[in-house]
Amino acid sequence: MLRISKIIDYGTLVLTHMAGCPDRMFSAADLAATLGLGQPTVSKILKLLGQRELVKSSRGARGGYVLGRPAESISIADIIDALEEQPFGLTECTALPGACSVESGCHIRTNWQRINAIVRRTLENVSVADMIHPAATPMEFPLTARPAPGAGARAVAVSPTTWSHRK
Repeated sequence: MLRISKIIDYGTLVLTHMAGCPDRMFSAADLAATLGLGQPTVSKILKLLGQRELVKSSRGARGGYVLGRPAESISIADIIDALEEQPFGLTECTALPGACSVESGCHIRTNWQRINAIVRRTLENVSVADMIHPAATPMEFPLTARPAPGAGARAVAVSPTTWSHRK
């Protein structure tokens, strides 16, 4: 099953919350308490996001974290790249070319690469700013299903998933 990890979900939640007040300085403790997350988890997320300059930190009594750039220019792909230990990829060969022992003879690899590129582009096109407010209407992604024998092709609308930020 394809699933966003908790750390990416929580990182997106942290950045989305911060984007709601882009000029405010946030402490890890305040973010953790407000969002119902553990402070060590939030601190780890902020450290990793800071390494990719998605947040900026300042020390001292009035220190904390602010967005490193406008929410409109931080994509979900940026968050994944900052928080995942491995490069983005739906399969081993799309994440780490050469890592799979059957890669050279695999007849479906190019299709996985194509799917991977589509998912990656979608993640690049959704920003933290887009995540601040629920969409007014659900987005529909038209897909063309393979026609059954004797039937014509039909379009299928896929509804978006509702995500939860807490257990």
